[in-house]
Amino acid sequence: MLELESKLDEIEKQWESLGQTLSTTLPGTDGRAYREQARRHAELGRIVEKWNTLKRTKARLADAEALARDPDPDISAMAREEIETLRPAVESLTRELRILLLPRDPRDERNVILEIRAGTGGEEAALFARDLFRMYTHFAERRGWKMEVLSLSPSDMGGIKEVIASVQGERVYSVLKFESGTHRVQRIPVTEASGRIHTSAVTVAVLPEADEVEVEIKPEDLRITVQRSSGPGGQSVNTTDSSVRVIHIPTGMIVTCQDEKSQHKNKAKALSVLRARLLEMEQSRQQAERSAARKQQIGSGDRSERIRTYNFPQNRVTDHRIGLSLHRLPSVLEGDLDELVEALQLDEQTRLLAAE
Repeated sequence: MLELESKLDEIEKQWESLGQTLSTTLPGTDGRAYREQARRHAELGRIVEKWNTLKRTKARLADAEALARDPDPDISAMAREEIETLRPAVESLTRELRILLLPRDPRDERNVILEIRAGTGGEEAALFARDLFRMYTHFAERRGWKMEVLSLSPSDMGGIKEVIASVQGERVYSVLKFESGTHRVQRIPVTEASGRIHTSAVTVAVLPEADEVEVEIKPEDLRITVQRSSGPGGQSVNTTDSSVRVIHIPTGMIVTCQDEKSQHKNKAKALSVLRARLLEMEQSRQQAERSAARKQQIGSGDRSERIRTYNFPQNRVTDHRIGLSLHRLPSVLEGDLDELVEALQLDEQTRLLAAE
């Protein structure tokens, strides 16, 4: 406990010092550095606020413990009642502070590239991919995030074979990173005349956006082709060579973007997706070298792993990583993912605390 208090006192000093620096720094001097300092100051501020609450609660507890020894039975009885409330409060605040002090994934603050692909199950998988994309769209709206489609490949019956979108907002990766993996659906397809339940799968990938300085893409490593956009979009799209296809020669990765009418904008978006994929590939390579530690993380990082099942006949959503089942499938598919996300975050925090 003394080690924790010493660490918290040091954080409070850092917070005060950073606050003084920000008060004398003009935001326009170095916008990016200023924003990073402001973000860090706010993050430390949450810890300091909780630490001050803990100190006040511990002081009240010490006073109550002293009064519990008072010879007046009424005073001592009241003090013991207060102790019963304050001790659990101290324990809870201490745990919350330990969680706030856990090592943070530096990518948690980032925007993401969200990729959804129909897997096994044919047209039914494509229809469920559409349902998942709608679910994440509504979830993003609830959170006040901005979602932008970069590429979309529809199926014959109105489903989605593949969709790639950027999601921008506050701490997007910290929330959506738990969605990477295989999502399984069990339901009666609209094409099934006999009423049999089918099982289909959709893969979801959540990639943190990469800065240009993190992933260097050499011009000579790219093969870029431009062609006319296909599908709906109006006369302007159909008469403009705006669809951009980027091939990264060293890895063979291919990214196509045709959402914008501007060739330059499509190229920029395609490179953003490519950069995120290359960053993930490098991080996966590094994680493979630390596979023993990685196994203690949520899942295995393998996208073929089934992480969640959506069972329509039973009105049930089950997250297999934490064994949580919710019997309100319609509301989940409307974007009400908060209970699932919070349970996954709590599970991660619990395991990280146990590993300390």
